[in-house]
Amino acid sequence: MRSYLPLIVGFGGYNAAGRASGHRAYERMIYESLGNSDKQRVLASLKALTGLADDVDEQTVLNASLVRQLDPSVLDTDKARSAINVELNSDEQTSTQFELSARQMPSNIPETWKVEALDEKARRFRITVSEPLKARIDVQDALQVRAAGQLPTGFNPGDYYRSTHHPRGLQMSILAASDAINSVGIDWQQIQDSVNPDDVAVYSSSVMSQLDDTGVGGMMNARVLGKRSSSKQLSLGFTSMPADFTNAYVLGSLGSTGAVTGACATFLYNLRWAVEDLRRGRRKVAVVGCAEAPILPEVIDGYAAMSALATDDDLRKLDGSEEPDFRKASRPFGENCGFTIAESAQYVVLMSDDLAMELGATIYGAVPGVYVNADGYKKSISAPGAGNYLTMAKAVGLARNLVGDDIVKNSSFVQAHGSSTPQNRVTESRIFDRVAEAFGIDSWPVTAVKSYVGHSLGPASGDQLACTLGIFNRGVLPGIKTIDKVADDIYGNRLSISNKDQNLGPNGAKVAFLNSKGFGGNNATATVFSPSLVDDYLQNHYSSEQLASYKAKAAKVEQAQESYFDGADTGDLKPRYHFGSDLINEDEISINRHEVSFPGYTKAVALDDNEGLEGF
Repeated sequence: MRSYLPLIVGFGGYNAAGRASGHRAYERMIYESLGNSDKQRVLASLKALTGLADDVDEQTVLNASLVRQLDPSVLDTDKARSAINVELNSDEQTSTQFELSARQMPSNIPETWKVEALDEKARRFRITVSEPLKARIDVQDALQVRAAGQLPTGFNPGDYYRSTHHPRGLQMSILAASDAINSVGIDWQQIQDSVNPDDVAVYSSSVMSQLDDTGVGGMMNARVLGKRSSSKQLSLGFTSMPADFTNAYVLGSLGSTGAVTGACATFLYNLRWAVEDLRRGRRKVAVVGCAEAPILPEVIDGYAAMSALATDDDLRKLDGSEEPDFRKASRPFGENCGFTIAESAQYVVLMSDDLAMELGATIYGAVPGVYVNADGYKKSISAPGAGNYLTMAKAVGLARNLVGDDIVKNSSFVQAHGSSTPQNRVTESRIFDRVAEAFGIDSWPVTAVKSYVGHSLGPASGDQLACTLGIFNRGVLPGIKTIDKVADDIYGNRLSISNKDQNLGPNGAKVAFLNSKGFGGNNATATVFSPSLVDDYLQNHYSSEQLASYKAKAAKVEQAQESYFDGADTGDLKPRYHFGSDLINEDEISINRHEVSFPGYTKAVALDDNEGLEGF
């Protein structure tokens, strides 16, 4: 059976750097290295997202992006919701009284309560308590952490479509998946008509679930806060909802679906499913993504309690200053003190090479393999372990086997997990150094996008991949600009880590290794090839006539892409949200022993495939 090369034909999303499609978020990272016209394009895109006026100065626009002090519109860190437990002293002479409606009355009345109806229909009651009464008082309190990789200030994903009752993470999913689909430049209906309904796959998830008040966060707090759960909080809170929303409202897909989670490696876990499907010919199209909206007081408190976050006090101590430098909160491979939490939604569209050729799809890169390994026995579930040595070595070994030693040694780079913790900078740099030594790499370029956008948990490697496609496009590796120098304790003899952008050139950026070290031993590394390498592959696998036909179609696709990018730069994001439309009439589904046909889908699903198994 023939194997196929999974090609990246579209990508999109939103993080602290802006919109991913058209390389805008990546261009924000290398802003200092851009020419004036490209800078103006980045500024225009950010203005469209933030709602800033055209005459606003450059620095104001730039300050509304990347890691920075949290904006009160997202979370007021000085007035975060909290509560204190108190005991109200009462006795027979000084009792405590309060009133409740009939709906508020508990089914089991405490023995210490004296209850009086205040009206004939018993719609309201007076409660008298003559003993000490425990009570919870709502207060506002300051958070230990005020820096985050939030979406550009003023950008609210829910404003772009009918998002009533949708948690923020799912709002981001709708816009990010739409951005990725629109970036392909080929109408989705045409793609869908070109394949069988089950030749499409969607793999997407969130790690932390939807934890805001419209999701499971609100449901879990409802009883304690004296509220009622809504009918949507539980269902919309599932970790699978980013995939479910993409299927049901963005694509209308009948194909395979899944939602894999693996802590910070979650995006790569989902990508692995898609790559395996496409390589083996089980699917022809795969949409892969993650969405996470964890900038909430409770989540920040949780990670701070683990000493995982860069708190304001830690940043002050690190710099010896009275005020923390929020812009430089995330400092991978430098003197650091913890990671910076972030929100992001990132999606990519992959096709098998034969379908991409048939449709004339633009090729941004290829993913020949994704490797996942655990750590073995561990002394602590949060401690790094041995598995990442295996994933990195296998990813580099695959590249060497496919494109040769020379390209791996001289034209590859690493997208580090780079979480900005002291432990990570030592352990990850040691892995890179050991692998570089094994493969004869003398000066391996390394970057870490978390220095720009923070740590978005599940979508973190989606942030890496979007940046990688930009590096393939321009040849500029973003420097880790939040550090003055690399820390003295990293293993850097064979690594090239800079706080300035590195111009690798088109020949120096042909292979990327995306690395993720997830909590609990969830290690993953992806091998990603540049468009130039994919072109070599196509030249060797297709005839001159097929290539000429592909190029003619690709030119028209590129025009459609540029039209979308130009519109998106002015705020026309074209969200795809099909709620209650184009529903399948189940009465029109046709089934026989050979196939199943669905109304609205050009091709049928065959039932004669033995899935590669021999008869019994």
